[in-house]
Amino acid sequence: MSGRQRDERYDGQQEPIARAWRDLVAAARRTVADGLVVGTSGNVSVRVPAEGGDVILVTPSGVPYDRLGPQDAVGVAPDGRRVLGDLVPTSELPMHLEIYRATDAAAVVHTHAVHATAVSTLVTELPLIHYMAAALGGPVRVAPYARYGTEELAARMLDALADRTGCLLQNHGTVTYGATLDQAYDRTAQLEWMCRVWLTASSVPGREPNLLSRDQVDEVREKLRTYGQPG
Repeated sequence: MSGRQRDERYDGQQEPIARAWRDLVAAARRTVADGLVVGTSGNVSVRVPAEGGDVILVTPSGVPYDRLGPQDAVGVAPDGRRVLGDLVPTSELPMHLEIYRATDAAAVVHTHAVHATAVSTLVTELPLIHYMAAALGGPVRVAPYARYGTEELAARMLDALADRTGCLLQNHGTVTYGATLDQAYDRTAQLEWMCRVWLTASSVPGREPNLLSRDQVDEVREKLRTYGQPG
């Protein structure tokens, strides 16, 4: 975790940061393996609590994920100031920072998933093709297009995320966040799957897919509060 860009306030957090970086790299590589990104598109971040203030680990700009090692960790403060590493953070850093400032997210995943990106060019909101939209807080909105890496895109994304944990970016891709990196990733995979289902169903000639009502999705959202194992 050493490098020219190092903030001594985080020296006591080296092991938690190193562990979080390993998990982040594994998730980034998984986006490629699962077909959610091509090349170096997309990015992943995690927030690590630290005594000197939270450090946000992010994938670096333009570096293939299979080449990332422990020495490549990149960390920024919530204000975007680089505090760890020598590499330049992802160009989409403004999006990640906006989510961390506005929510209690612990992780953010951004992809260029094929089906989700295709849907983002067709509608302003993903039609309610499946009840798992409830897992993202309700109908998934599409943030209007803005050039990648801009504050304008980050602002439009944040509007689309109001009361949601995921959204589509028009002609661009997806953004999801969660209380854990696994949760953020699972929400991304779920969103891509729902987009694929809608595209598949709506492509049948002469047929229109049945859609759920908002009340039906809200009912599922309440049910999901008690889903899974107690603990």
